[in-house]
This record gives sequence, C-alpha cells and structure tokens, in this order.
Amino acid sequence: MTSLRVAICVVTYNSGPLIADLVASLDGGAEGVVPTLVFSDNSAGDETLEEIRRHAADATVVRNPHNPGYAAGINAAIRAAGPQDAYLILNADVRLDRGCIAALAASLTPEIGIVVPLLRDAEGVRISSLRRRPTVLRAWGDALFGAERVGRFPLLGEMVTDPASYESAHQAEWAEGSTQLVSAECWTTCGGWDESYFLYSEEAEYDLRIRAHGKTLWYQPRATAQHLEGGSADNPRQWSLLMANRVKLFRATHGRPATAAFWAAAVAREGSRSLLGKKTSRAALRDLVRPSRLRQPRGPRWLSDVQA
Repeated sequence: MTSLRVAICVVTYNSGPLIADLVASLDGGAEGVVPTLVFSDNSAGDETLEEIRRHAADATVVRNPHNPGYAAGINAAIRAAGPQDAYLILNADVRLDRGCIAALAASLTPEIGIVVPLLRDAEGVRISSLRRRPTVLRAWGDALFGAERVGRFPLLGEMVTDPASYESAHQAEWAEGSTQLVSAECWTTCGGWDESYFLYSEEAEYDLRIRAHGKTLWYQPRATAQHLEGGSADNPRQWSLLMANRVKLFRATHGRPATAAFWAAAVAREGSRSLLGKKTSRAALRDLVRPSRLRQPRGPRWLSDVQA
C-alpha cells in the first residue's frame, strides 16, 4: 500500500531557537508517511533561516517579504508544497510523537476533512485544545465564571475542559490551530485560510467553515504531540488582537443584536479582569470599546498601535 504524501507546513516568525527540536521530532513523527517539509517564514531578520538551513537543508522555504500573518503564511506554504494527499499545519513550537502524522491520516475520510491530535504542554499536561462553536451564552459563561470552569458544560463553555472528552476519538466543532492535518480534498473544496484575521481565530473560521461544505473535524487521541505554547496570554498586543478577532469571527455569521450581546460579554470579561490589574485585559478593553479600532484591518500596524 502506497504511503500518503503529507506536506508538513510550518509558519515561522523569529523562531530560530525552536527549529532544531522541531526538525528532530519529525523523523519519528512522520513515520509511515512520505513527508515534504515546507517553511513559510514571516520573520524580521533573526536566525530562523540559518537554523532551517542547518537542521533541514532539504526543506522548501518560502521567504515572505513582510509579515502577512499566520493564515497567509499557511496558504503560502501549501501553495509551495504542491499536490499532496494531505497538509499538516504545524506551529514551530510543536514536537510530534512517533507515528503522529500516520495516526492522524488514518482517520481521514471523504467526510472527515481535518484531524487533530491529543496535545500536551511543556510540562506534559494534557491541553484543552478542543472548542465548541462560539455563542452568546458561552461568551457570557466565560465572562462570568471563567473558560476553564464552564468548559465542562456544553451550553455554557466554548473551551472543552471535561477530561472524558479527550479519552476517545470523536467529532469536534473546532480546535486550536497548532497541529491540524487537512486532507487535500478538503483544502481544494473549502479553500485556504482567511488572511483577513492575520493572527488568532483563523483556525476557528476555517474549522467552522468546512461544515458548510459537508466536512467535519475529528479528534484522534491515538495521535499525540507536545505544544510548548506561545505567550499571547501575557502579551497585551496579542491578547487585544485575540479578543478583537473573536468578535470579528462571531460578527461574520450573526446579526447585530447577537453580535452586540457577544461584544458586551467580551467587554464585561476584559473589564472585570482589568480591575484585577491585568495589563492584557486593559489593552483589549481599550480596543473593544473603540468601534473604529474594531473596523481596522488586522496586521502588524494594528498590533504595534496597541499600548501595553
């Protein structure tokens, strides 16, 4: 039986220190498939390209002339990869366990267009990586009680935190975007990631969009990986963008009354946390209450304008 051809598509941004360990994990992680490694580099001149040349000399490298965002970087990598059976969208801070890609690929069907693995953090603790579709009730549940606490209750929580939900394979609505295997047929049918998001919510938009094309996302715990996770929770500029894009995503498929209620929940959430002294929430709140700010295109300038 011919092994599947899988392009491993990695977007880098000042990711030099991460490259060696990422590449080292791919030999075992790609066992059982025919891999093609593609880097799409959005960096601002650090040692990322040098590290790629040192540790993955045969990889295809797309050097973007500026930082077009994560979604645009993924789209560029998949274009450069050419025809494949599937595309593994991968963050530079992910480390694949042995056989991860093959275990993901085994779950692909004409209906299942995306498969995601069980993820652990840097300490080996299971990450709550699955999500439910955003709703007004879930936004208020998060605002009033916290995402981790209400995540056990499907009506109230967007983040899936019930441990039992991570024990067996099942369909999910969307998942965090660090490690997602997308079938070539799904990519062709549903198109690429929406580049207007720049960073954050682009994976949610795509995972939810495929449902309109008759495709689903599947969680497969037999496939495992480690995600070291970035620092958006501690970065005021990035957190502000994350919250703004949550509102943008909801607004794309809902009317004004529902969007207003969703926005109010986001304001309440960030306002209450601002009172506790969180710099990230203060930055997000300032942008959420400025309508002109929410209408601006996301991008490097948007990020640089947010004050810590």
